[in-house]
Amino acid sequence: MRTREGGRIVVDEAVAIARVCAGEPEAYAELVRAHTGIAIRAARALGAGADAEDVVQQAFIKAYCSLGRFRDGASFKPWLLSIVANETRNTVRTAVRQRTLAGREAAFAEAEPLIPESADPAAAALETERRVALLTALEQLGEEHRLVVTYRYLLEMDEPETAQALGWPRGTVKSRLNRALRKLGRLLPDFDPGEPRKGGDEHE
Repeated sequence: MRTREGGRIVVDEAVAIARVCAGEPEAYAELVRAHTGIAIRAARALGAGADAEDVVQQAFIKAYCSLGRFRDGASFKPWLLSIVANETRNTVRTAVRQRTLAGREAAFAEAEPLIPESADPAAAALETERRVALLTALEQLGEEHRLVVTYRYLLEMDEPETAQALGWPRGTVKSRLNRALRKLGRLLPDFDPGEPRKGGDEHE
């Protein structure tokens, strides 16, 4: 079952997964359509660049083959993005190449524009400049800090989703995010991340 919410496709993930596991592989197409956009954004933001679509395709194949081990009640998106992150890491290591920051920024913006077309050009230019500066600073962080900032701010995932995607306890997400933001604050004195999206029970 699919509905539209704010222009996004919203799928009853539990129903779709149950249908796939019951022998209806065509139901998997609903999950693919619903999550392709953010999966490509994640792959490009994490460094896949021009290989992002191939990475995402492989991630969807691996996720499909692993659905039998998917935990009931879990959210599909962070589970999928953890596979995307692993595939991206493997792709970058295998390619042994460095992508330019400009290339990563352009690819990231191309995947799913975050700035409305109706936005004031000057404001849009400033936002683009801020994002480039942020990506430049992220390159100077360690992998764990770069990942947690990417998931929480660039991909706008809430704390439980981030914890699931990274396979970390929520307390670890909080502590590493705090340390990462302090480091970004030193690298970018004007950096103001605002409040990331919250979700789920805030009690540990």
